[in-house]
Amino acid sequence: MNKTQKKVWVERRQAVDGWYYIKSILAVISWLVFLFALVMSYYAAPETNYGVVRYYDLEIRQFWLTPLTGYLYILLWLSALGSYLSMIVGKYRSRRKIDHAEYNLIFLLSINLIWLSYLLYQIHLVKQS
Repeated sequence: MNKTQKKVWVERRQAVDGWYYIKSILAVISWLVFLFALVMSYYAAPETNYGVVRYYDLEIRQFWLTPLTGYLYILLWLSALGSYLSMIVGKYRSRRKIDHAEYNLIFLLSINLIWLSYLLYQIHLVKQS
């Protein structure tokens, strides 16, 4: 091969292997757990103090519900773990330069870790006051 010819990548994979299915299942489960954590956070978070609530002088909850917050921690850690394991499986399965980067899993992992640190910060503030 001389210097002017380009190297052509030949796809030698005949079929999808089991690791691809494991990676895909882990990614889907991680996203579903994350969506369930969003729903759980709606019920665990303090209620919002809207103008209508102040007008009618209704009582609102201004603290995080402890049992639901514990479940929320577990869900977020499980989602983060699933996305991390899916990225690890994808890293060892896809070694070519032309294989796709899993940006959605990087995004999911970073959002989970940011959300966990936010929860720890909020709960720590509540315990101090």
